[in-house]
Amino acid sequence: MNENLVVRYGDLNLKGKNKIYFFKMANSLIIEKLSDLNVDIKPSAERVYINLKDEFLDVVLDRLNHVSGLYSYSLYTKCERDINAICKLALESFDKYHKENESFKVEARRTYKAFELNSLEIMKEVSSFILKNRGNIKVDVHNPDFTINIDIRDDGAYVLTDTFKGLGGYPTGTGGKSLIMMSGGIDSPVAAFELIKQGMTVELIHFESTPMTSIESAQKVIDLSKKICEYTRGSKVILHMVPFTNVHSEILNKVKEEYTITIMRRCMYRIASKIASLRHIIAIGNGESLGQVASQTIESMNVINNVVSIPVLRPLLTIDKKDIIKKAKMIDTYDISIRPFEDCCTVYVPKNPVIKPTIVEAEKEEEKGDFEALIEDAVKHTYRITIKKDTNLDLASYGFTVREALEEYKRGEDKLCTSGI
Repeated sequence: MNENLVVRYGDLNLKGKNKIYFFKMANSLIIEKLSDLNVDIKPSAERVYINLKDEFLDVVLDRLNHVSGLYSYSLYTKCERDINAICKLALESFDKYHKENESFKVEARRTYKAFELNSLEIMKEVSSFILKNRGNIKVDVHNPDFTINIDIRDDGAYVLTDTFKGLGGYPTGTGGKSLIMMSGGIDSPVAAFELIKQGMTVELIHFESTPMTSIESAQKVIDLSKKICEYTRGSKVILHMVPFTNVHSEILNKVKEEYTITIMRRCMYRIASKIASLRHIIAIGNGESLGQVASQTIESMNVINNVVSIPVLRPLLTIDKKDIIKKAKMIDTYDISIRPFEDCCTVYVPKNPVIKPTIVEAEKEEEKGDFEALIEDAVKHTYRITIKKDTNLDLASYGFTVREALEEYKRGEDKLCTSGI
């Protein structure tokens, strides 16, 4: 038997008259992610059928697991709409995929209503045939280890076995565009993934403070971006590397200690908002989780949000840290995020940061420095890098600071790295 997969869309079916658009976007992503594999892809109404040919199942599943908008996929074989043929094919599938001592059940659905047996009768016929030919096998209709699904459709009968859960959500590129603030920690790449999964196109922005922070902290963001781009359309993502050293230094020298993180975040939001405007992006996203740290209390969020007028998206707002870590491991960013190199938001954390800042007090602290000019200069000298999975950018090999490294990198990779927005 040839191995085949049937792919289901899930929530895309709820899009009414617009669902065809979402199907096409999902199909184009499937084709893109499998383009270098020897598979045969056949989209049809509300499903996609994939013949694996000589490809390993695990390889194809891994690619599909990077496509948002897919609910699930199942192994299947197909035959004519004849109960004897269905029973024989179900037994073949049982022998191939059922493990010893596993309980099983048969489920059936009949979208082709002209078939002579109803769903319950199909289930009884197939179950009886397997039990008759394979002896003392345990049937468990409530919690089986193995399930055979029979699907009677207009074009034939499908026997489906193993089912694999997809990412869900919506195809990336269907939900607008967001600029994601990437810290290099655990949370922000997960936030980027969650927004991509909900259909958004993303660009990334990182605020680097070399030599006040290590160049390795910025390298983490490069490497995290390479993981994120595996979920994007085109398998690439734009990363904006903001030279934040002068702004950072001004904050540390002029602002009272307990307000440094608040003012730092306000400056970052101002820069992100300006870059978003220049890039025609209408939202900022980040990995903030309510109450996780001082800058993520509701009072802090209110004061920090005050400096921008565009929406700020926080997909992890109410997610527990353990669940965020679990998701980071799933998308393979966790081991990069925990490298022991910290960025400007974690290296210079005050002993007693304010947890209930006020806008009035924040504005008073900002009057102590020349922040407007420094922010404009940071925007002007931001580097824009196109990151792909195979991007070979080791910052430390190019220079001591990120700015030195990217200037050198730009000379050899000018199509992938530019300065200024």
